[in-house]
Amino acid sequence: MADQEFVGSQPVDLSKHPSGIIPTLQNIVSTVNLDCKLDLKAIALQARNAEYNPKRFAAVIMRIREPKTTALIFASGKMVCTGAKSEQQSKLAARKYARIIQKLGFPAKFKDFKVQNIVGSCDVKFPIRLEGLAYAHGAFSSYEPELFPGLIYRMKQPKIVLLIFVSGKIVLTGAKVRDETYTAFENIYPVLTEFRKILS
Repeated sequence: MADQEFVGSQPVDLSKHPSGIIPTLQNIVSTVNLDCKLDLKAIALQARNAEYNPKRFAAVIMRIREPKTTALIFASGKMVCTGAKSEQQSKLAARKYARIIQKLGFPAKFKDFKVQNIVGSCDVKFPIRLEGLAYAHGAFSSYEPELFPGLIYRMKQPKIVLLIFVSGKIVLTGAKVRDETYTAFENIYPVLTEFRKILS
């Protein structure tokens, strides 16, 4: 048990997460093809959890409570599902939306389900010198505090965008699989410790 730490009551596998910190998944964006043309007006009129305002946006916006998600449903049969906290939940939610569409009388299928983006976040619990980090990693960093308080770090491998805040809070976005989120965080962690702000 030497290479385990505990986050909350969960043991952390330090061979996979050497920092001892596991980013929490906050939002999964996935897409699926229902593979049939949809009458959005009919869907909006029949489904009680749907809104449709074609002047504002060309999709029906539908919500379900469990898993708590929002779907954008397009006339082409393409659907985007957002808000789930895990890949499994995202797929389950997408299946539920497909089921709702089927029950409204459309021959909806469930083709090409794909996770498009995973957003994770964590807190390193120490303040960070963003100016120093931006200067040392200029090729990957953009830091303009008068426009946005966080440093935007564009990692090349894996291809992840990190928002790094002076407080030590980190947001990671752009992953297609959760391991990319974890790898990106482990890659940046030594850099963050290097630019730790020493409070006098």
